[in-house]
Amino acid sequence: MKRLLSFVVITSLLVFPTAQAAPKKISVKPMQLLTTVGTPDEVSGVVASGKSLIVFGSQGSKAYARAVDTTGTELWNLSLDQSAASIATAAAVDSVGDIWIAGATPLTQELIPPSPSETPLNPDNAEVPPNTKIGDLRAITIWKVTAAGVLAMTSTLPTSSVLFPTAIAVDRNGASIVGIIGSEKGSAGFLLNTDTTGVFSKVLQIGATSTTSDAVVRHGNGSFTVVGSSSETLAGKKVAGITDGVLVKVSKSLKITNVVRSSISKGKRIWNSASSSLLLGGEVVVGKKIETAVTKFSSTFSPRWTYRFLSTGPAVTIGSTHVLFISTASTPQLNWKPKLPTPLLLSFNSKGAIIAADSGPTGQNELLGALLSKELGVLVVTSSAELVSIFTLIPR
Repeated sequence: MKRLLSFVVITSLLVFPTAQAAPKKISVKPMQLLTTVGTPDEVSGVVASGKSLIVFGSQGSKAYARAVDTTGTELWNLSLDQSAASIATAAAVDSVGDIWIAGATPLTQELIPPSPSETPLNPDNAEVPPNTKIGDLRAITIWKVTAAGVLAMTSTLPTSSVLFPTAIAVDRNGASIVGIIGSEKGSAGFLLNTDTTGVFSKVLQIGATSTTSDAVVRHGNGSFTVVGSSSETLAGKKVAGITDGVLVKVSKSLKITNVVRSSISKGKRIWNSASSSLLLGGEVVVGKKIETAVTKFSSTFSPRWTYRFLSTGPAVTIGSTHVLFISTASTPQLNWKPKLPTPLLLSFNSKGAIIAADSGPTGQNELLGALLSKELGVLVVTSSAELVSIFTLIPR
């Protein structure tokens, strides 16, 4: 009897683990259409200055910028260049609301070929192709436009190569432009800086035949992070996959000090975007499998957290909390199973956990950007075959 009583007492004191409920899946909220701003062939992107939306691109082979309000009503329209052909491909807004737009223009008789002092820096000893006929887009041009639509500055740097700017970043000390240098052998990336008055640095060429520069971050100590892709050796770091995503650290004196490669066996990786907090978004392709990768890196390029999602590939990151991509399959953390490719914006907390999700409509087959505006909140810019649309998030 005592043994039975003791057994009952002991077992009553034992604590058995209870089954934990599976984490509740996050519901995906639809985005709300704010306005449409043009056709895909004339719109390169959209940025926000105050409560205005600045649309930029090329119309009739001429670079332009125009401002609209959130209803789509035009506030001003500005032709940026009077050349026979010009393109505006990237833009950013500084702390006072001025819009810095990067593009390419043709050489003119007034723009002489580069002197030896203007020859691009070329740490990988890539062969720079000779000049060809005037009229190619061989001049990098930056336009600064005030929030009121006044062209405040135009600065042009003639080069010996065909150039395509892909991104621009600005701070109180100036701007950095990255992009692609084209040649008969392929493509190289480049980094070019300008101060607040429009005086250009030398061009830093990154790679030789199969490298792209897709985004740039300006750091407070004067250094830069350039991200993109490469299928060749960079700064002694050999390619590991077919194409690797690359993070390139560049010093204030425009010297490459570090290269980190993100690779996958028998596949391709590209970093499409980078925010100032080093939240990177990009694509991963192995055979027929296509994914979006999003990774938060430290200042030393160590990954802090990362995800992959089945998608159409490219991704846009903003701040330290958002990534936009076109989803093609279910996501474990969400109540989400798209029947067709659908834009999906994920929001993260400081530890990298997904805390919210918002979706655009089907039929939006290209990402043109995502904005985080103090006045307008988070905005998503996508394109269908016919129209470029801007969406906003419905308050939770």
